[in-house]
Amino acid sequence: MFHSIMQRSSTLKVDGLTVRLVTNKDARQIASYYQRNKQFLQPWEPLRDPAFFTVEGWERRLTQLAELHKHQLAYYFVIFMEGSEEVCGVINFSNLVRHPFYACHVGYSLDEKCQGKGIMRRALNAAIRWMFDVQQFHRVMAAYIPRNKRSAAVLKSAGFEQEGVAREYLLINGRWEDHILTARINPDWSQPSQ
Repeated sequence: MFHSIMQRSSTLKVDGLTVRLVTNKDARQIASYYQRNKQFLQPWEPLRDPAFFTVEGWERRLTQLAELHKHQLAYYFVIFMEGSEEVCGVINFSNLVRHPFYACHVGYSLDEKCQGKGIMRRALNAAIRWMFDVQQFHRVMAAYIPRNKRSAAVLKSAGFEQEGVAREYLLINGRWEDHILTARINPDWSQPSQ
């Protein structure tokens, strides 16, 4: 159940989870998350440069993400379980387009040891609610590889509906993969003030 979301806050609390925008201080925790889960996430993600798994690489990346946040071009969230300072997952909103589309894409991943606990469903719902209520987006789109049954289940439980299939849609782990295209629409959308 969604407990609280302050109007302009970028820290969301939901059912024993904290979901918040990354800061420049998160480099070590995020690098550790990707190091721990390198093998587990590899079949579902693009090939990564070695710097992606280092603290220094994430320090540079977080500087870039801070600029994207500032200009409202992307939002990158980290997920923590209550009482832990270890990142257990990430959610990112990219390709943000406002008037007249008011839509974006969402991607996410979850620590291997946190699978099967409903964490991503709860965190994703909280982050999407923030995109709808605070950022005033109308549509959030997600794509998943057909054999990724866990991702399919997360999206279905989060209210995403299938809209199509895209052949050779993304270059994942060194090969072009077909993807199922889904979206969730904001039922309470209203025109943002210009």
